[in-house]
This record gives sequence, structure tokens and C-alpha cells, in this order.
Amino acid sequence: MLLVCWGAIALSASVAWEITVDDLVERLKKQLAEALKLDENVAGKIDPVAPLFGGGLGLDSIDALELVVMLEKHYGIRILDMEAGRKAFASLDSLAQFIRERGAVS
Repeated sequence: MLLVCWGAIALSASVAWEITVDDLVERLKKQLAEALKLDENVAGKIDPVAPLFGGGLGLDSIDALELVVMLEKHYGIRILDMEAGRKAFASLDSLAQFIRERGAVS
């Protein structure tokens, strides 16, 4: 089973590694605030290692769909497997690492 599909644009590995995980986490905070219509002050205070679902932010299944759309829109990544999504969306740090591993950052 295919876990992740790439979008139409592929970036070289050298470009993908220019952004740090910390920079990507900050970018993800802003994108998360936009996608979920959160106050940017709240989004800016999100602990990168806190769980996105359950504890932490307490996101639900509708929020998960919004995050999947955000990933596809901004990074050209589609998550087709629930387990891959569960690992990717564990925290902002894990999401940033998931994106970097796929070379989908510019």
C-alpha cells in the first residue's frame, strides 16, 4: 500500500534541507492557525512536542482533515494511510520531521 504520494512539484534535496526544523515548526504554527482559524497568539504558544490530538491542543477528526488539506496545499504531500498520519500528526515536531524527510520544504 502506498503511504505517501508526492505532489506535482519535486524539490531537490539540497533545497529541502536549507530550512531548519525550528523554522519549519514556526511556519507550521502559522499555517495551523490559518487552517484551523486559531488566534495567531494561541498558535505561537503551541509547544512543538505537545500532542496535537487528545491532550495538548485537543484537535479532533475534522481538524485532522484540515491538516491533511494543509499538507497537500503547502507541501504537495498526501497522506493515504491512517498510521502514517497518526505518526506525522503526533506533534508539530513530528510533522516538521515528516515534511523534511519527504524533501517537501522550500
